[in-house]
Amino acid sequence: MLPRDLKPEHFSAYPPEAKRVSTSYIGTFQRLPLSFLPSLLREVADYDFRFPAERRSLERELKNLSSLSDSQLEDWFRGFAAIQVSRQLENSNWAGSPAQFVEQLSSYLWTTHQLDRFRAAANDYASRLQAAVIPEPPVIPRLGISVIGQGVESFRDPLFRKLRPHGAYFTHVKPANGIKVLLDSMAARAKQHPVPYAHWYIDGGEPATSDPVITSTSYKSLEPVRTSLLRKIQAETQRPGMGPETLRSFLARLLPSDVGMGAAGEPVLERFQLKLLTEGSGTQIFSTSFAQWAAREALRRAQPLTLLVRFAPRQRQRPMNELLSGKVENPEPDPVGSLIDGDMGAYYNWVNQQRLPGAENSSFLAWFEGHNEAVVIGPSVPRGTESDSEMGLDQLLQWQG
Repeated sequence: MLPRDLKPEHFSAYPPEAKRVSTSYIGTFQRLPLSFLPSLLREVADYDFRFPAERRSLERELKNLSSLSDSQLEDWFRGFAAIQVSRQLENSNWAGSPAQFVEQLSSYLWTTHQLDRFRAAANDYASRLQAAVIPEPPVIPRLGISVIGQGVESFRDPLFRKLRPHGAYFTHVKPANGIKVLLDSMAARAKQHPVPYAHWYIDGGEPATSDPVITSTSYKSLEPVRTSLLRKIQAETQRPGMGPETLRSFLARLLPSDVGMGAAGEPVLERFQLKLLTEGSGTQIFSTSFAQWAAREALRRAQPLTLLVRFAPRQRQRPMNELLSGKVENPEPDPVGSLIDGDMGAYYNWVNQQRLPGAENSSFLAWFEGHNEAVVIGPSVPRGTESDSEMGLDQLLQWQG
C-alpha cells in the first residue's frame, strides 16, 4: 500500500483524538512520500498522550503541509521522494503501526546505504518547517530553578563556574525554608497562569509537598515502577539471542500498565514517566540521571513556564549487573558526587531552557541547597558579577525578573 491508497479505516486502531486528527488530514497524507509519512504518523498516533505544547506544534505542522501546493510539496519532499523503499516495507501495516515501520526503515536505509540521503532530506525538511512555522512565545517569561547538593555539609571547590559568566553569583543567600519558599513561589505563578503542564517540579529523591496545580514527578515515587521495569529488563537480557536492538524494541512496546502504572489516572504524565525510564540512560538506577533526563524532556516536550529541578544523592557506582538487578540492598549514597553531577546538570537545564521560544526574557536560579551560594540569570541581571549582600531566595526570585 502507498500513501495515495490511505483510507479512514487504516487509522481505526488509533486512540480517539489521534483518529480524529488523522482522518482530518488524510488528503494531505495521501500526497506525502512513503519514506516520510510514517514518521509523521508516529507523532499523530501518539497525539492523545502528548502535552499541549506538542499538540499545538504538530497541528501547526499539519496545517502548513495541507497549505502547500503540489509544486511546493514536490520541492519540499524531493529528497524523500528519491529514497527507495522495499516492497516488503510497502506491504507492511505502516499506517496502523508507524513506529514499527520507522524502526524497520532505519535498518533498511542502513543496509542499502541510503541513510545519509535520508538524513539530508530530514534536515532540509526541518529547516523549511522552522522557517515556515514560527514558534509561539510563552504567555509569561519562563523561570527555571535548579537545586543541587542535598545532603552535602561542606564543599570547598567553586560551584556554578559555567553559570556565573551569564549572571550574578551570590555568596550570602539565606537558606532557611528554601525549598518551601521556591515551591510556594511556583504555586503562586501556577495559580496566576493556570496552563496545563506548564509548571513542573522534578525531584531526584523524596519530593517535598507541592501544590496540586504543579505537575510533579520524582525518583522516589516511581520506585515500584523502576523495580518492575528492572525485573523485566533482567528477564529479557537472559533470553537467548537478546541484543541491544531487540531490548530497545521490547522497551519501546511497553505500556504503563505493564509496569504497574495507571492508578493515578493521568495517562499523559504516565506515558512521559514511562519514556523517561525506558529511553533514558541510567534513569532507572541513578537519581541524578533521572532528574537530568526528566528536566531535559520536560523542557523539550512540555515547554514549561516554570521548572524546578531538585537533585538528590544518587547511589554509589557498583557493578552494572548488580545495579540492573534491582536487588541492591541498603545502597550507599554519594552526596558529593551527586553535587558535582547536579552542578553540571543545572548548567544543562539553563542551556536547554535557552533553546525555547522567549529565551531572551527567561530567568534562571541555581542554588546550593542548605547553603549560601546561588546564581541568578535574567534579562535585568548584570553578567559576570558577584554580590555578598544577604538575600533570601524570595528576594532573588523577585530581583531577577
